[in-house]
Amino acid sequence: MKLFILILISLALLTLTIYLLYRILDRIYDRRVAAYQNKLLKNEVDEVHNIYLTMRGWRHDYHNHMQSVKAYLAMNSLAEARAYLDALEHDLDDINLLFNTGNINADAILNSKISLAVKKGIQVDYKAVVPKALAVSDIDLCVVLGNLIDNAVEACEKVAPEKQFIRLYIGILQKQLYVSVSNATNEVVRKFDEEYITTKRGNHGHGLKRINNIVDKYGGFINRKNEPGVFVTEIMLPL
Repeated sequence: MKLFILILISLALLTLTIYLLYRILDRIYDRRVAAYQNKLLKNEVDEVHNIYLTMRGWRHDYHNHMQSVKAYLAMNSLAEARAYLDALEHDLDDINLLFNTGNINADAILNSKISLAVKKGIQVDYKAVVPKALAVSDIDLCVVLGNLIDNAVEACEKVAPEKQFIRLYIGILQKQLYVSVSNATNEVVRKFDEEYITTKRGNHGHGLKRINNIVDKYGGFINRKNEPGVFVTEIMLPL
């Protein structure tokens, strides 16, 4: 009898040890993934931020550029004028200023991500207004917006080109920041639980986890809906 009890206790301790080890390893993995994504995102944010500031600087200097071109033309220096315009064109290459939300960090990530979606031929409808100051950190805001759009683009790429679409809306609702992203999908999901997130391998699965963690961090709200051909994510975060 004592031996049987000792075996049960040993099995219970072994089960508890395995469970605790699994939880520890899972947390270590999540932290490593988060650290890696934050590093990548920091580089990306810096890059698009610099591009956005360059674009704003070019617009600010627009009149000076025009005066230079006019001066070349007045001297009939067509080659110099053409070279000057070519240089300006190079500076603006691949820059598409779509957003002017009021928040420079939101503008940077949205212009970068949505411009890429448009380049891929995806039909994008968007409207965004973001306050300059938010309770959400710049990095966390970029994680949420970046992952939402990345996931939407990834889903669109799996359906026929003529059915691809993304609808983005960001604004103030009930004194909170409201974010809604709808996109085409060929997936049908009935239950949005931890199993759904963990079975999404690769960046998509990590992105879903990161979004959930940030929403939880700020005590926000997230809702995902999947109807035939459409996937919708709605998020509310404190201002």
